[in-house]
Amino acid sequence: MLKMLLPELKNAELGLQVYISYADDESGLKRIVEALVKQGLDVVAVEDVSGGWKLGLTSTHAQNSKALSQQFRALSEQTGIDIAFVEASPMPSLETSGILFMDMDSTLIQCECIDEIADFLGIKDEIASITQRAMEGELDFSESLIARVKLLAGLDESVLKQVYDERIRLTQGAEKLIETVHQVGWKVGLVSGGFTYFTALLKERLNLDFVAANTLEIVDGKLTGRVLGDIVDANVKQALLKKQSKDWGIDLAASVALGDGANDLPMLNTAGLGIAFHAKPKVRELAPYALSDGGLDQALHLLTPIKED
Repeated sequence: MLKMLLPELKNAELGLQVYISYADDESGLKRIVEALVKQGLDVVAVEDVSGGWKLGLTSTHAQNSKALSQQFRALSEQTGIDIAFVEASPMPSLETSGILFMDMDSTLIQCECIDEIADFLGIKDEIASITQRAMEGELDFSESLIARVKLLAGLDESVLKQVYDERIRLTQGAEKLIETVHQVGWKVGLVSGGFTYFTALLKERLNLDFVAANTLEIVDGKLTGRVLGDIVDANVKQALLKKQSKDWGIDLAASVALGDGANDLPMLNTAGLGIAFHAKPKVRELAPYALSDGGLDQALHLLTPIKED
């Protein structure tokens, strides 16, 4: 469908590429093509990819890929189609060493662990509403976490295993994304405002290189309603990305970060490629990049050069 809407391809050297997620809405795609032309971007190559298309672009004047992605954000929201510009030879790239840092709840996995734990006490709705407001940036994350965990006091620790076994499901494309970057030597970290019980299990399951999360205090087999140590909040996530970049000897510009909540924004804005993944509206607005269609593996389209015919 997209190829039918494009003007005749020109023979020119690539300067940029753009990933556009698949859509049945021809009118939305037409608006995107018209916006590219209006911006002075000529399409010189087209590649069909899983979940959408990649277009090779050239321009008569210098264009900043991150600025273009944010400039096209409103159109992306209006059409429901992901639009993400990167360099023709992207950085970060699967052709060099890199770092992948991910949030856990509602990013690597499909649920919010604390909400599922609360369900065993019959207070899921109460805690989920607080979680939602915290993720949208309406509440201080640390204060809201302390308040939510306090409501879990007295719960048997065996519930944590039940939550992992019965409620936690990996997000579509998670394993493909992690395996792909691992195969080319990348480091993968999981930084969560959730709990170490779950990050430890996911570290072993997915062969992750680094994990960080909050520790629930457990005494005599029961949750006390308290969190031990410093809370992994937005600033800690950002600091851990910087620290691991230094420890691994990998340039921060070669890092990718994925998250959905307001507590991920500093990390997303620090990474070489920060992606709001199926994120809250405010997070999509403020993040450098946003992907809201398809699985985690769609991020791979932003890390590889377009294949020219």
